[in-house]
Amino acid sequence: MSLEDSPIRKKSFEFACNIVKYCDQLKAKKDYELASQLLRSGTSIGANTREAQRGVSKKDFKHKFGIALKEADETKYWLEILEATGREVPKEMMNKCEELIRILVAIVKNS
Repeated sequence: MSLEDSPIRKKSFEFACNIVKYCDQLKAKKDYELASQLLRSGTSIGANTREAQRGVSKKDFKHKFGIALKEADETKYWLEILEATGREVPKEMMNKCEELIRILVAIVKNS
């Protein structure tokens, strides 16, 4: 399997694209600050995942996936804040974020 075909790479990229679209909706409703925070963390998951797969060592690989996990957890935090303050967060987005967290935990633990 090539790097481009890895499930975490595909899932994190698709998630980032959905985050961008959702943040556009938030900005249209003038939720600029929350959109900015969510956009930063939600797109960083895939960026760090991609970087990890080009890691120069096992330690580098694990470190970058650890950062991706932290970003996924932060993204979940912002989604929870949005929900708690009455914004509509797509259930599928929350589910996908939780799925990414589970996958990243497994990668970090097993590497």
